[in-house]
Amino acid sequence: MKISIDATYSTGRDLSGVGVYSRELMEALAAAHQEARFLWCYRLHRLARGLREPHPGNTGRRPLLDWLAPPGDLFHGLNQRLPRRRARRTVCTFHDLFVLTGDYSTPEFRARFAEQARHAAAEADRIIAVSGFTALQVEELLGVERSRIRVVHHGVRALPRPEGTAREKVILHVGAVQKRKNIARLVEAFEQAGSGWRLVLAGSAGYGAEEILARIENSPARERILTPGYVSAGELARWYGRAAVFAFPSLDEGFGIPVLEAMAAGAAVLGSARAAIPEVAGDAALLVNPEDTGDMAAALEKLIRDEPFRRELGEKGRRRAAEFTWERAATATWSVYAELLAS
Repeated sequence: MKISIDATYSTGRDLSGVGVYSRELMEALAAAHQEARFLWCYRLHRLARGLREPHPGNTGRRPLLDWLAPPGDLFHGLNQRLPRRRARRTVCTFHDLFVLTGDYSTPEFRARFAEQARHAAAEADRIIAVSGFTALQVEELLGVERSRIRVVHHGVRALPRPEGTAREKVILHVGAVQKRKNIARLVEAFEQAGSGWRLVLAGSAGYGAEEILARIENSPARERILTPGYVSAGELARWYGRAAVFAFPSLDEGFGIPVLEAMAAGAAVLGSARAAIPEVAGDAALLVNPEDTGDMAAALEKLIRDEPFRRELGEKGRRRAAEFTWERAATATWSVYAELLAS
């Protein structure tokens, strides 16, 4: 069996959520199915880098061109996008559709994203949605019949906790500083919570960052808010190990890998009671209305004041995160391939 995969987003060291998904899934599939031949395909702007990176023995590398049908028995697009020339069988992963549901991007990006997503939704024989929430969005916003959709959750790998790291009075958020992540309300809620704690916002600037950063600069708690920008995996592991609380009040999330990363690290998690976050967190997080700053502030106050509750939530989080593995995701993905090829 020969499987072609869009490996474009898997290259480099500083990977986004889609990049982490791509690399972890590709490697888990190749490791689990030595009998298969995988072709890792790269769009031209990433091809040179892809050719330089190491790869398993049962994988080859190819350019991915819109006008040339991908080779093999099946092609899997990993980021809600497919080539214009159709493969024999196609699978496409959809992560989220927030670009279509709110003012979270530029009009130009929204138009390009919508066109690519609608094309992929129409052409794919099977769609993998990373959550039940995303599956529902694909069905309702793109008109895809449920019979073509399969839900396969992400996995998570716990970042190694540096030796000697101790919990501190730190509330951590990981993700781009952008409107969708609801950071302005998080800052307001933090201002109402107990003093003596710091808020760390780890992530690069995204859509709407200027307004959010201006809000931070004018905050009465400015000296207790740290904005380190994008951080390396090693630095991120240190923050996960140091933070007593992890806050993720996103307004729209297709999955939310940072929630599981924080849980795997043992931090007490505050999350949004919206989108895919309840599905991912289960009963291992304190969930709030992301548009109610008072609700968020009260939850932060509880986590700050109640150390036994924090420890309990942290232990629940560890157990919850252990349920999500990339090996399990690869097994479920392979089942989609097998089902499609047998039909």
